[in-house]
Amino acid sequence: MFIETETTPNPATLKFLPGEIVMADGTREFTSAEEAAISPLADALFSLGDVTGVLFGREFVSVTIAPGSAWSDTKPQVLAVLLDHFVSQAPLFVAASAGFSVPAEEDEDFGDDPADADIVDQILDLIETRIRPAVANDGGDISYRGFRDGVVYLRMQGACSGCPSSSATLKNGIEALLKHYVPEVNEVRAA
Repeated sequence: MFIETETTPNPATLKFLPGEIVMADGTREFTSAEEAAISPLADALFSLGDVTGVLFGREFVSVTIAPGSAWSDTKPQVLAVLLDHFVSQAPLFVAASAGFSVPAEEDEDFGDDPADADIVDQILDLIETRIRPAVANDGGDISYRGFRDGVVYLRMQGACSGCPSSSATLKNGIEALLKHYVPEVNEVRAA
């Protein structure tokens, strides 16, 4: 098995492509060893010591390391963990966590006014068709948190959370795109 590695705009994060489906639907981010306990793979990555974040995407795993850590030291260890996992065909999640709950911060909802349902549908469509694929190319993901008073609230994940250019991506890329296609959007904010 050969696992490709790609850099991301976030120097602390690398994107690993195992050449097979990692998660069939959605994404899952882990920002602590405690959260990672429901996934043997995420748990093994956090046990390396320098890992501070893991994101499972459809065909990739993004791994973020702590400030001061060097990828030259950590990358071989991450590749070994990923190879062991995918070659052994181990499950991504432990059976008891199949219906795992979303962390409390993910439950944060900025609310939608039912009168804005058409606008929200347009925003969600643009996120799914235009924004999410572009963000996934950089080893991250984005989740919709709400639309209120002309403001779209989004949460950046994986390589995109903590990336030095994430605020530029949010304002110059995502906000500009949403404003262009959905005139009711005045601003985009990170949740």
